[in-house]
Amino acid sequence: MKTRIIKQLCTAIALLVGAVTLWQAYSTFQARYLRPFDNQATLFDGSQLQLPAELAGPGPIRVVHFWDPACPCNVGNQQHLGDLANQFASQGVSFHVLQKPDSHGQLPANLTALKPLASMPGSEHLPASPAVAIWDRQGHLAYFGPYSEGAVCNASNSFIEPILKALLDGRQVNASNTLAVGCYCPWAG
Repeated sequence: MKTRIIKQLCTAIALLVGAVTLWQAYSTFQARYLRPFDNQATLFDGSQLQLPAELAGPGPIRVVHFWDPACPCNVGNQQHLGDLANQFASQGVSFHVLQKPDSHGQLPANLTALKPLASMPGSEHLPASPAVAIWDRQGHLAYFGPYSEGAVCNASNSFIEPILKALLDGRQVNASNTLAVGCYCPWAG
């Protein structure tokens, strides 16, 4: 009888330790990797954004990705951005990246073809990232804003493919001010 009580007590302790361990693992995972999606609208105003002098003026269509390595929202668009670069670079579109000032990180392997920019006039006024700016062949800002609306970005909900296709077809696009709801991190500060 005493042996049975000891076995039951050991089983209860083992179950309790297991439950505490599982709860701790779940809490750690949730705190580190899961972020609540904030349904706050963000206004992307490109009125002060300019290409650096070496890229300004007539040339290829230029896409600039604004990247904050610490922002968990980047995960949702990095594969899509790599697909865009693969699809449109051969059609004369150049892809660049501006990393948030004073941040540290490295782009994933599928984005190493993006040409880094040291700075960009007006970028200090960016509201959030990830964001993208697209200049047409004449050097005019055609689009500034998010890749898509919502928590994730892919080809089915992206704003970018239709804009690039229109510019490649010679059509004019003027969408430099965009209001969208999505997963964004503050750029300033």
